[in-house]
Amino acid sequence: MSIQYIPRIYPSGYLDRLSKLIDERLHPGANKAEIDDRIWDLFGEEWAVMFTDLSGFSRFVAEFGIIHFLQIIYESQRIFSPCIDKWDGILIKMEGDSMLMLFRQPTKAVQCAIEMQRTAKKYNRDRLDAEKILLCVGIGYGKILTIGEQDVFGAEVNAASKLGEDTAKAWEILVTDSVADRISNIQHISLDDTDFVPPGAKAAFKVNYQL
Repeated sequence: MSIQYIPRIYPSGYLDRLSKLIDERLHPGANKAEIDDRIWDLFGEEWAVMFTDLSGFSRFVAEFGIIHFLQIIYESQRIFSPCIDKWDGILIKMEGDSMLMLFRQPTKAVQCAIEMQRTAKKYNRDRLDAEKILLCVGIGYGKILTIGEQDVFGAEVNAASKLGEDTAKAWEILVTDSVADRISNIQHISLDDTDFVPPGAKAAFKVNYQL
């Protein structure tokens, strides 16, 4: 069977199963703890979660218009896709200037983020400020609910989203404590505590790396 036909044969099995379990959970007198265990057993997996955002993007969209918006989105996906593939990442979705990716190993997620930053720096050479790609990254790691290829949910998902989309500045890579505990084998990086701790994490750290 060609892999391209699989989504056509199994288009919504994950969502159908989850929907039925949620319906059971809503019944009066339902054993919610038991149903929750079933949901985690079916959909719970350990992943590193990466959220990215582009610094200053909204300001440039307002100033230069929607075509500029589409150009930067296209270019960011084009230059970052080889990095994601190299470090075995899975692009789950893009929303505006943000990307959501999954990695099996936190080390690969961080190494991918560093390479993406270096790729952006190279891309930005000799470009106008309005055309530069300024990447912000947040990474979490832990057991999350993965609903097929549609979406992911969990405390580390929320923490990574908060770090990458709301907290990190241009060129910054921010990680939760669960990531920090697992990346000591990456050479030539160090970690600094951050003042902000996102909901869903015990601590957060800035990754210092050579750009």
